Amino acid sequence: MANVDGSWDTLVKSPMGDQQATLTIQSNGDTFTGQYSGAMGTTEIKEGRVNGDTLTWSLDISVPMPMTLTAEATVDGDTLRGQVTAGAFGSFPMTGNRVG
Repeated sequence: MANVDGSWDTLVKSPMGDQQATLTIQSNGDTFTGQYSGAMGTTEIKEGRVNGDTLTWSLDISVPMPMTLTAEATVDGDTLRGQVTAGAFGSFPMTGNRVG
């Protein structure tokens, strides 16, 4: 299983422009908890799962409108790469680097 714990500077390429946020992860076996904090606020990670080097999670946002986002990312050392899905709005690429 990959070392996924820590803080990650992430960037999502969304239709609203680049969305930068800090993803904080604390794993416990095959699950994890944490927060996603950016310009649009801070929200708790829900349903965080670790499967080898793959992370999956969801989070609720309220800006620009209330919705649940789902995400999947693969960790490779101190980088991650994946996508965030915003329901009917589609999926957007996400990248990140561990910062702590």
